[in-house]
Amino acid sequence: MGRHRKQSPAPIKRGSVIALTGLVPAGFVACAAASDLDSDQAAVQFAPGDDQDALGARSADSVEFVAHAMAQQRTAAPPVVKTVALSADRVKSDLPAGQLGVPGVAIAAYQNAERRLDAENPVCEMPWTLLAGIGRVESTHAFGGKADSDGNPLSPVYGPVLDGSLAGNNVIRDSDDGELDGLAGYDRAVGPMQFLPSTWKRYAADGNGDGIADPQNLFDAALTAGKYLCDGGLNMRDLAQQSRAILRYNNSMAYVANVMAWSNSYGNGVAPKPAQLPRI
Repeated sequence: MGRHRKQSPAPIKRGSVIALTGLVPAGFVACAAASDLDSDQAAVQFAPGDDQDALGARSADSVEFVAHAMAQQRTAAPPVVKTVALSADRVKSDLPAGQLGVPGVAIAAYQNAERRLDAENPVCEMPWTLLAGIGRVESTHAFGGKADSDGNPLSPVYGPVLDGSLAGNNVIRDSDDGELDGLAGYDRAVGPMQFLPSTWKRYAADGNGDGIADPQNLFDAALTAGKYLCDGGLNMRDLAQQSRAILRYNNSMAYVANVMAWSNSYGNGVAPKPAQLPRI
């Protein structure tokens, strides 16, 4: 999205961390993620036990619990859309990096988004590694993980000003009075997943359960990117549909190839070859 060729259970707190793991253009490798979920949008999971009969059927109490959880999802209040002002003395997260050097805090955010999307939109079948592919191409995971343990970049992440001065970029006039991108006159992409302000406001999601959808926060940005890619009932396990989704970020097949190559690599631990990364 940063290139702009298109138009376009317990709550997680800032500081919560998830686990690490490993995607494939020709058959993604999904990795299990261990994360907390927002209690208003919690995934409902069952294990064989006292709540099931001999045939594995869920009890009436369990079914009622599922219905209640789904009702909570439908009635959850929309998050406040804003960029949070933070102190300048924050330090970089010390979570260990994952495969191919993906920063630990970024993996936590991507895996959290995978879990949330699996609960809220299971049709999409979003693997965290696809979000990692987007994050790698858009901002190198917030400039190599220069973010605090809550997923907030140490310095705000912005794309180039879309005033026509940069070849290949559209001219996009101000849509938010500088509220998210800090500019008047023209827009620019914001945050580690590089959303235009107008697109962010449409899809904004609260990835860490603090009631705010901040495009600069990795947890919020990863979940919002997932919602954006999944929109329209697309399934990320279908390569044709996945390509359509990625093209929303940047209407370029070279961009699609880069995202898929990186997402594949984050799944198998093998760095992409130069031929797999055409110039965007």
